[in-house]
Amino acid sequence: MTIARLGKMLAVWAVLAAAFLVVSASAESKARIVRLSEVQGTVQIDRTAGDGFDKAFINLPVVEGSRVKTGKDGRAEVEFEDGSALRLAPGSEVDFIRLALGDDGQKLSTVRLVSGTVYANLHPKNAHDKDKTGDQFLLNFARESVTVSEAAHFRVELADAKATLAVFKGKLSATSPSGQFDVAEKHSATIDLANDDLANDDPAKKDTFVIAKNYETDPSDAWDRQQTDYHDRYASAGGSIISSPYGYGMSDLNYYGSFMTVPGYGNVWQPYFLGANWSPFQDGGWAFYPGAGYMWVSGYPWGWMPYNYGNWAFAPGFGWVWQPGYWNSWNGIPRAVNPPVRTKVPTAPVSGHRTVMVGLGLAANPAPGAPRRLTINPGSAGFGVPRGSVRHLDRLAKTMDRTSRPVVVSSAPPVRATAPTTGFGTSPTLTSTRGGTSTGTAPMGSPHRSAAPPPPRPH
Repeated sequence: MTIARLGKMLAVWAVLAAAFLVVSASAESKARIVRLSEVQGTVQIDRTAGDGFDKAFINLPVVEGSRVKTGKDGRAEVEFEDGSALRLAPGSEVDFIRLALGDDGQKLSTVRLVSGTVYANLHPKNAHDKDKTGDQFLLNFARESVTVSEAAHFRVELADAKATLAVFKGKLSATSPSGQFDVAEKHSATIDLANDDLANDDPAKKDTFVIAKNYETDPSDAWDRQQTDYHDRYASAGGSIISSPYGYGMSDLNYYGSFMTVPGYGNVWQPYFLGANWSPFQDGGWAFYPGAGYMWVSGYPWGWMPYNYGNWAFAPGFGWVWQPGYWNSWNGIPRAVNPPVRTKVPTAPVSGHRTVMVGLGLAANPAPGAPRRLTINPGSAGFGVPRGSVRHLDRLAKTMDRTSRPVVVSSAPPVRATAPTTGFGTSPTLTSTRGGTSTGTAPMGSPHRSAAPPPPRPH
């Protein structure tokens, strides 16, 4: 064997070994990716790309090290794999310090509240199973931390020299420089942060906390409740029989479309308001993430799971449908099966870090404001329709199928708090103002789509 041939063989083996290491590292990766599921008004995100904060859009991936902050008119929600949610009120900032998997597959999340107010509605997996290690969620603020090992719904407000922790459901275990304390359901804790620094010099001057058997209402409580009701209503509706280990995005799938059985394609999902020439890849954008490169981000409010798991398939007579599956891998670029000849399947940019828009691009929800009317056009697939804002999308879709004309509907105005924010009460009195056809029950599904038993909500 010549030296030149031996060198070529060694080079080939080196390439194969490197490829094997990359595949192995990917298969054993314990990094997690969660979803920016709601954006209203001014919201910014730092994707750890080295460019600082940039404008945020729905469906942007949130990775370990990401930071999200809202302006005075901004609100945001981050949805975790099991359907748990962390919501940012106006003027808030959070750091996602840790998004990882434990040795037993449990999800380990650590989030730091930098400023403002956050709501957390969490339901960790295996919380009551003594034989399995459950998910762990840790929320840090100032020198304090809240550990969540069981289902809980709570609010943390960080302002001036104090922090307020209000528990709506469940119970929490909090830790401060003065020790550990528990906060029960419908109770609150007010923590004086002014003594944090003094506690380091003089143990007798530790921070103080007061437990109350009620909690003070907040202007954003009604919005948080509205988002919680949306998820509770639609997470297990719509007739899905997919055996997904994930719950994030399921509410949006059931609100903006429905599942059906297509011969040769199985149980699939399709959005409402489709046109003959609609393609799932026509509106969205490319966002850059260090270590992963460019990821496709859908501009549709339901556009999470259909673009990161399973594949899109073109079924003659039905159009584009999403086939659930491939749950063991997260796709940064969506998969397409049997696309029509002229379909432009997403191709990532070859260079650069800037966000690249495609078609209508990425749409952020409008800032809270006066009630308005929406015009839903054929072929829009729900683009620009805020979630939960319009009643009976399935019925409107049937109307559009018959007429092929745009549908004008009233959308719900933002929820507002009418209770004074200085009063205490175990059940805050809050009202929401809704207009026209904006309220109602979950969609019932189009007549040609089969209704199957809904899947259980992940816990």
